[in-house]
Amino acid sequence: MIIPGILFVLGLLCLIKGGDWFVDGATGIARRFKVPELLIGATVVSIGTTLPEVMVSTTSALTGHGEIAYGNAIGSVICNAALIAAITVAVRPAKVDPKTLRVPVAFFFAAAAVYCFAAYGMGRFTRPLGLLMLAMFAAYMVANVWQMKNAPAEPEHEEELMSLGRIVLRLVVGATLIALGANLLVDNGTIIAKELGVPETVIALTFVALGTSLPELVTAITSLVKGHGSLSVGNIIGANLFNLVLVSGVSVTLAPFEVPVGKTIFGINSSLILDMPLMLVVMALLTIPALTTKKLHRWQGILLLCIYAAFCAIQFGL
Repeated sequence: MIIPGILFVLGLLCLIKGGDWFVDGATGIARRFKVPELLIGATVVSIGTTLPEVMVSTTSALTGHGEIAYGNAIGSVICNAALIAAITVAVRPAKVDPKTLRVPVAFFFAAAAVYCFAAYGMGRFTRPLGLLMLAMFAAYMVANVWQMKNAPAEPEHEEELMSLGRIVLRLVVGATLIALGANLLVDNGTIIAKELGVPETVIALTFVALGTSLPELVTAITSLVKGHGSLSVGNIIGANLFNLVLVSGVSVTLAPFEVPVGKTIFGINSSLILDMPLMLVVMALLTIPALTTKKLHRWQGILLLCIYAAFCAIQFGL
C-alpha cells in the first residue's frame, strides 16, 4: 500500500513537471514562428495544461479501465469549477468580459449535451461519438483563431527566444514525463482503489481528477497573484471544454467503453443522478452570473467550495 501510494504521488509530480516543460517548449516554437501570444495562450497553453487528463484517460481506456477515463473527465470538470475556479473567485472576485466567455461556454454546454446523450440515451461511448467530440474540438479551435484574428493587435514585447535545442529537449522530456506520470497514476490508482475497496470511479472522480487538474490550479494561483482572476476563470472554462471534447474524444475514439457502474443511489448508477448533473450545475453557477452581471461574485466561490466539499464527502460516504 505504501509503495503504490508513493508511485501515485510520483506520477502526479511527473504529470505536473512534464506538462510545464511541454507548454514551455510549445510556446517557444510558437514564438519562433511569430504566432500571436494571445493565440498561444488560448490554444497551445490550454491544450498543454489538459495533456495530463488526455494521457490518463487514454491510458485508462486502452488498458480496459474505462471507468477511470469516464470519471476523470467528469471529475476534472467538477474539480476545476467547484474547487480551482471557486478559490480564485472567493479570494478575488473580478469583472469579466462576457464576449470572451460566450464562445467557450456555448461550446462547453453543447459538448455536455453530447456527453449526456451518450450516458443517458445510449449507456455507452462509441467511436462515432468520440469522432464527433474531436470535431467539436476542431470547430472550437477554428472559432478561437477567428476570434483572435478579429481582436485588436497587441504591442509586441522583446523577449529572448529559447534556443531550438532547449525547445526540442523540453518537448521530448515533457511528453515523456506526461506519459510516464499517466501510467504511474492509472496503475497505482487502480491498486489503491482495490486495496481500499473503493470503486475506481470514485478514485477517478476525486484523487485522479484533482491530480490531473493541478496544472490548472498552478495557472489559477499565478493569475490570482498577478491580479488576473477573470483570466484564470476563462482558462478553466476552456480547460473544462477540452476535458469533454479532447480528453474524452481521444480516449473514446481509441477505446470505446460502456458507462461504468461504480456505486449506486437508490439502485441507480450514482454517476447518472449525482456526478453528471453536478457537473452541469457547477458550470452553470460559475458561468451564468458572469455572463449576466459581467462580474464574478464572492458568494459564487464560497457556494462552489461548499458544493465540492459535500461532493467529496458523499463520494467516500456512499
